[in-house]
Amino acid sequence: MTSSMVVPVIDVQNDNFKELWPAMVLAIKTASFIALDTELSGLGNRKALLAECIEDRYKAICNAARTRSILSLGFACYKKLENKDDTYLVQVYNLTLLCSEEYVIEPQSVQFLVQHGFDFNKQYAEGVPYLRGNDRRVDAHGMNMRMLFVELLRARKPLVLHNGLIDMVFLYQCFYAQLPDTLGTFTADLSQMFPAGIYDTKYATEYELRFAASYLEYAYKKCKLDNSKSIEAGGGGRHLFLEFCKYSAPLSNYVDYRPCLAGFSPDGLLNVCQRFSAYGWCPNGSQCPLSHDTDLIIQHDEKEKKKKRKRKRKNSSQGKVDGAPKSKQPHMELKQDPVIPDKDTKPPPLTELVDGAQAQMPESDEKMKTKVEEGNGVREPQAVSADEEMKTDKEVERNGVSEPQPLDTPDAEKKEESKRKKLEGGTHRAGFDAFMTGYIFSYAATLTERVGKPPSSESWLPECLNKVYLSGKSVPMHIVKSTFSKSFKAHLHKMDVVWGKGVVSKVEGTV
Repeated sequence: MTSSMVVPVIDVQNDNFKELWPAMVLAIKTASFIALDTELSGLGNRKALLAECIEDRYKAICNAARTRSILSLGFACYKKLENKDDTYLVQVYNLTLLCSEEYVIEPQSVQFLVQHGFDFNKQYAEGVPYLRGNDRRVDAHGMNMRMLFVELLRARKPLVLHNGLIDMVFLYQCFYAQLPDTLGTFTADLSQMFPAGIYDTKYATEYELRFAASYLEYAYKKCKLDNSKSIEAGGGGRHLFLEFCKYSAPLSNYVDYRPCLAGFSPDGLLNVCQRFSAYGWCPNGSQCPLSHDTDLIIQHDEKEKKKKRKRKRKNSSQGKVDGAPKSKQPHMELKQDPVIPDKDTKPPPLTELVDGAQAQMPESDEKMKTKVEEGNGVREPQAVSADEEMKTDKEVERNGVSEPQPLDTPDAEKKEESKRKKLEGGTHRAGFDAFMTGYIFSYAATLTERVGKPPSSESWLPECLNKVYLSGKSVPMHIVKSTFSKSFKAHLHKMDVVWGKGVVSKVEGTV
């Protein structure tokens, strides 16, 4: 069982962009890290986006970014509070955007966004305008999207994304400069743009937390559940707590309060969709007769894991080895799911700012036998179908948090409710998805951070620093500047704008 929480998301559009500018810039400057998420008008050729060669994959994403646009941008600023252990003050913004140039809109992307609550009438009427590619004269001064991105760079904060390669390519093209032609140059530029590091929570979920599934809603709810169970159990472990600002007029007029309702524990069999359970995507969509409820899926995983643990104990008592040979077991155990020790003191009271802002977590789980190696109780990361990953992370998984389905609803209403949930999932919002991304990161960082040590690029998630998840690949993409790569000329010009003329170009060559 998880406790409910209400997340205030500030809606930003063209008519209030300048009014909210000071608050957004202050939130960025004072944050400990910033989580981002985007909604896009399309992705182009899906097969090209999943090319075996990463260089070819990058070129395909570049082509999509040059011809399509960002429809909305969400960012969540997490500020670690000095006087409260493992507590973050969170501010979440959802920006509705409108590219001022011609761009491609894909019908399937539009359909998906509309089904999940995106308002295209609002976008075209009130979207914040921007131009793609290199700076224009109109972008040089004033309060606009490109200057907001400059403020983000100047803040030198860790950037957190979920399956973030596509997001980073679109952010570069839409708000920064014309994209470089090669992946090496692109990663070299990113390493300078974000010196505090880039983190990918999909990679962290797979390789650090080692959950049974890594799509955004699953990872968020799993972290929230595990943290909650740990808090309820008490003990001396570390737990994550959140606080939110209490907005007064006129800012309160722009706040959309997003409830994250508590999960529930139904009795009987859990008829969950195994495809959706593993990937966050199902080809049958709302017509699927099985449950797509993430709370049920996690509970199903918990039950399966308990059964496997019993089988393992039984085999062990009988002298059998289930899975990996004994010689490999010590090495494998080093990579087990993190276990949170108990805590002596009771958890602090709920924040006075907003309803229950606690996070929650228990023991980790495992998933479908086709996706999980369960030999010694440890899930080894495996490259899954790239096509499934792509459908999950950029088209389906960004579906917010769905409400639990009542058990006493008549059959007809149950089916209608289930269908609605599969389509809406709690309304599709870049801002709330950014919040979930930041939550996963802050929880994982809380598990690994040393007590009493202030947050830094070394103390967040050192094993995940500058590693970006690649769909269908067992190794990540590293955001580093190679000795063989030179920074892009447009990037050097932009760095002059950000840091002052000549700061970067004096020490870099150009291509």
